[in-house]
Amino acid sequence: MRSAIPKQTRAPRSKASDIKAPTVSFVSLGCPKALVDSERIITRLRAEGYELTHEHKGADLVIVNTCGFLETAQTESLEAIGGALAENGKVIVTGCMGAEPEKITGKFPSVFAITGPQQYESVLEAVHRAAPPQHDPFLDLVPPEGIKLTPRHYAYLKISEGCNNRCTFCIIPKLRGDLVSRPAADVLREAERLVTAGVKELLVISQDTSAYGVDIKYAASRWKDREVRAKFLDLARELGTLGAWVRLHYVYPYPHVDDVIPLMADSQSGVLPYLDIPFQHAAPDVLKRMKRPAAQEKTLGRIARWREICPDLTLRSTFIVGFPGETEKDFELLLEWLDEAALDRVGCFRYEPVAGAVSNDLATPVPKDVTEERWHRFMQRQQAISTRRLKRKVGKRLEIIIDEVGPTVAKGRSKGDAPEIDGAVYVKSKRPLRVGEIATVKIERADEYDLHGTVVGF
Repeated sequence: MRSAIPKQTRAPRSKASDIKAPTVSFVSLGCPKALVDSERIITRLRAEGYELTHEHKGADLVIVNTCGFLETAQTESLEAIGGALAENGKVIVTGCMGAEPEKITGKFPSVFAITGPQQYESVLEAVHRAAPPQHDPFLDLVPPEGIKLTPRHYAYLKISEGCNNRCTFCIIPKLRGDLVSRPAADVLREAERLVTAGVKELLVISQDTSAYGVDIKYAASRWKDREVRAKFLDLARELGTLGAWVRLHYVYPYPHVDDVIPLMADSQSGVLPYLDIPFQHAAPDVLKRMKRPAAQEKTLGRIARWREICPDLTLRSTFIVGFPGETEKDFELLLEWLDEAALDRVGCFRYEPVAGAVSNDLATPVPKDVTEERWHRFMQRQQAISTRRLKRKVGKRLEIIIDEVGPTVAKGRSKGDAPEIDGAVYVKSKRPLRVGEIATVKIERADEYDLHGTVVGF
């Protein structure tokens, strides 16, 4: 995921002042969690009077927030650093690749500074050295919700940093450390500021959302007139009262996840009937080598119970094929599980050996051509499942949040679609639609990934 600086974050320099604000060009790579890190850095920069620009050339410096999880992501990060150096010459590197600075300096010894993930103060200190701030009261104005890289009508809400799990294919704990949960009151205050500023959808993210609060023993904090515990269910319930859609991402299938399903089934709750659960595989031997948390749970039975409680529940997940030691039998078991689970939205990754990951040495690597063949078989199987699931929505009236408007057709999302990773709903309307509006749409047809319909009523 690559994010550019939105135009609305650029503030014009005051005509009443001759002070020239230092300018920063920013590149944000990686997952939504990294995007939130970028938003925090940018908010601090704007608070200190820095101006943001889309162009590397002519800026006082460039910041590249890198992703270092997979080799392909590291390659993209290095290309972004190289491009910034070629166009500008003064580059500060932060993010996950910053945890292994030798990978950067070995190729680009002239970078100005390197900091690791979540090291906001170090980034600001490096910026101050590269381009000292100039105070201007007309420039130093930042909205209460901070600077966002997402459209105005939705925002990511990060509830914790790091992860306590030790999945063998993942080096995130090495890069970002163990779980550190935010107090519930802090999360709720940020969420309320976002909703007040016009955000219609809160996308709750962390490395392990359902583990929220375990590190602080679910400590309660004061929110308005009550104490709110730092627990997955408690936080979801409170977020659902703010008047925005609340979408839960990166939820591991721990037993207590069952408790949130009735909340999703309640039409008065803002918590969407949507769960993003990274199952990663279904074969017991593969899950054991992956060291997946909650792998012992009978997930198919739980999925069936969830759907009994909340028939409109949308389930999305991600899987890995070609994991070291994965046999044809393991893969066939995964396909059978996929058929029975009938997940709505699924992404699939080809296994990549990540430097420092335990999984690289656990078993015999699966040949690349076999991994590729399995990936195609997996995607074909899931495409048929997704198509069937989407066709069930034809004829229904759904609430659709509008992301883009065009001359004849607008593009939006249902409660079952997260931005950028899921499908879209293409909407016709006799009246003009606005970005961020939630319209009632009658679904008229479906294809493999998207829905098509017409606005009904006013």
